[in-house]
Amino acid sequence: MASDSSHADIQMVTFYLDREEYGVDVMAVREIINMTEITKMANAPSHVEGIINLRGQIVPIVSLRKRFGLPEADGGFLNCIAVMDFGGELSGFIIDEVSDVIRVSRSEILPPLDVAGQPWIEGILSLDQRLVILMNLEHLA
Repeated sequence: MASDSSHADIQMVTFYLDREEYGVDVMAVREIINMTEITKMANAPSHVEGIINLRGQIVPIVSLRKRFGLPEADGGFLNCIAVMDFGGELSGFIIDEVSDVIRVSRSEILPPLDVAGQPWIEGILSLDQRLVILMNLEHLA
């Protein structure tokens, strides 16, 4: 008997960016690493901070704050890098801090609002009086 995929549980990694909470599918997260030295790249878009060497693999690093036009962190955050795996291609995203790993039913995820017009927003999750914006970071890599 086939299960209804709309009710299947998925795990999400939630994180903060400028005091707002976002989530990504845990299956796309390779690892979370502490902030490290990033090698700058000439002529890269302003939101691309540069590259790092992660155990022999070169990984481009994107600042989500710059990508979204947010102000620089005020120093009150322990910045880290979420290394994501998109079909074998790694990309790193600078986030303020990891919040949690949660399990939710797909039926709990609300569709993105039409007014958002952002292809990277997969949905919205309402959890205990807070809203979590679910992202597909592959659209931002």
